[in-house]
Amino acid sequence: MTPYQSRCENLIETPRIWLITGVAGFIGSNLLEQLLRLGQTVVGLDNFATGHRKNLDDVRAAVGDSHWQNFTFYEGDICDLAACQRAAKGVDYILHQAALGSVPRSLEDPIRTNQSNIDGFLNMLVAAKDAGVKRFVYAASSSTYGDHPELPKVEDRIGRPLSPYAVTKYVNELYADVFAKCYGLQSIGLRYFNVFGPRQDPLGAYAAVIPCWFQNILTRQPCMINGDGETSRDFCYIDNTVQANILAATSDNVDAINQVYNVACGQRTSLNQLFYLIRELVAAEFADLSDAEPHYREFRAGDVRHSLADIGKASSLLGYSPTHELADGIKQAADWYIKNLNRLPQD
Repeated sequence: MTPYQSRCENLIETPRIWLITGVAGFIGSNLLEQLLRLGQTVVGLDNFATGHRKNLDDVRAAVGDSHWQNFTFYEGDICDLAACQRAAKGVDYILHQAALGSVPRSLEDPIRTNQSNIDGFLNMLVAAKDAGVKRFVYAASSSTYGDHPELPKVEDRIGRPLSPYAVTKYVNELYADVFAKCYGLQSIGLRYFNVFGPRQDPLGAYAAVIPCWFQNILTRQPCMINGDGETSRDFCYIDNTVQANILAATSDNVDAINQVYNVACGQRTSLNQLFYLIRELVAAEFADLSDAEPHYREFRAGDVRHSLADIGKASSLLGYSPTHELADGIKQAADWYIKNLNRLPQD
């Protein structure tokens, strides 16, 4: 039995109360589904700035009404301290996912990104402290590594941030560390590396690359690659991310607390490789789409050229062990994308 399986069994035997911020988003809704399946009581907070009510409807359909009755939803903004405090009251663990993601969004609107990702984060820390929660687990980011050239990325060696978004996520780590030292608030930061999977929004100017490319191939829209396509990323399937959150929240290893961890697979894939993998999966269902080709444009400001995680720290201190590599995860994700995204009729 893996550490994660053992932890899940313990939760079933001794349910807890969880708060998920950003619960209607991609990662938040997947966390909600797993926790409800484990018989947990969950409170959710979301303002629907980037999340969707349909994600909550999908979770309800997936878990059934008996589990759904253990979920309480508050519509509210993390920039409102009172909303944060109301949601955190009586909670054991907080999984803080709410934020304004996207490097391009932060370049276009750094003030709003700062308000959500720093002011909102501070509100949640205060709410967690006031509520006396056992553990505050938060979504950090691989963007924190900035211009540090070393591969793979190791948690204690970072560079200078390359975007306003990266600044905000680094400040989150600094605030969490200060709250641990000054108030005794236990926290763990999870530096996500390019998470993908079901319920990830393919639409909008800031859509993540994997759902965007599935959508564009299905609708015969161009798939844009910034640069020469040899930019590489460590893509992480959503089930791995859910595992890391639950392990972080429930770990009883004292050395694991008040730390930050990479959450990834420890594998690097170029954008060119990713495109042709996605095309192959779509073409297996729709042969007429096998001729899709990528379109190249200039490199994008604020982008990191290569990203690859060292997951040794999460493995040794949390017991984290990815269950899905890119090839496995994207096959599962493809089923959801093809069923749920738009497909233009054939001529």
